[in-house]
Amino acid sequence: MEDQSLPATPAPASVSPSLDRRAELSEFLRTRRARLRPSDVGLPDFGRHRRVPGLRREELAQLAGVSVAYYTRLEQGNGRNVSAEVLDSIARALRLTDAEHAHLTHLAKGKQHKKRASARPQQVRASLGQLLQSMENVPAYIVGRRSEILAWNRMAAALFGDWAELPVAERNWARLTFLRPDYRELFAEWEQKAIDIVCQLRMDAGCYPDDTRLSALVGELSVKSEEFRRLWATHDVKEKSYGVKRMHHPLVGELSLNYESFRMSGDQDQALVTYHAEPGSPSAEALRLLASWGTDATRVAPAP
Repeated sequence: MEDQSLPATPAPASVSPSLDRRAELSEFLRTRRARLRPSDVGLPDFGRHRRVPGLRREELAQLAGVSVAYYTRLEQGNGRNVSAEVLDSIARALRLTDAEHAHLTHLAKGKQHKKRASARPQQVRASLGQLLQSMENVPAYIVGRRSEILAWNRMAAALFGDWAELPVAERNWARLTFLRPDYRELFAEWEQKAIDIVCQLRMDAGCYPDDTRLSALVGELSVKSEEFRRLWATHDVKEKSYGVKRMHHPLVGELSLNYESFRMSGDQDQALVTYHAEPGSPSAEALRLLASWGTDATRVAPAP
């Protein structure tokens, strides 16, 4: 397999306008408010007399300890001068998770340096590329912003298909998941995989609303995939650092693998993702078989 330790993502031929931070903030707050019922937060529920789903703006403002006018301005996308303390109060009132709280802060108080960072090519350190290749029996890859697959090892190619055979622009988890039928077949719980990807893209959009390449990706997927449009409209965000993925590999069949995701200390936009099986399990034997085939596994059976 060719060395995948230092790929750089090229600039696209054309880009789309950046995402509208004000609109993103407005929709995020509105959807978080709509999912809460008054009874969830100890308020009386007048049932059929309510004309809006979830909490009213007045109720949310009361819970957060701010004026209705102030909260209304914020939900209209005007978060320029909002304090961290007010955001904390609103996050508590909306019962946001840590990931949602961070997303709210990014949307309301974005920093200009993020715009510069989003324009830089993503590079994988040579030592990390060497680490990947040394993990001979563990499928592993490094993923960056926009769900781009930046580097991977021989076992990842055997498990997921040899990404070296794809154009660089197609080495992207969002495109693979939503636009490739073979990846839909690979993941037994495809819907959850799709949700996880969209949630992470939402986090990226909060951090880098001026990233025109991310905007172009969202636009492309919105046009080509009804499922992506549906999930994107939820405005859900979350980060998953570990879990279990069930897969159906075209060569070795059913697999149940534990995955771990590690953010890189030198670049928080990059994560090392590894997969392993329970010792002595059928999945461990299946991985051993894949290791013996290596990248030839993608030629023995149709690549996922």
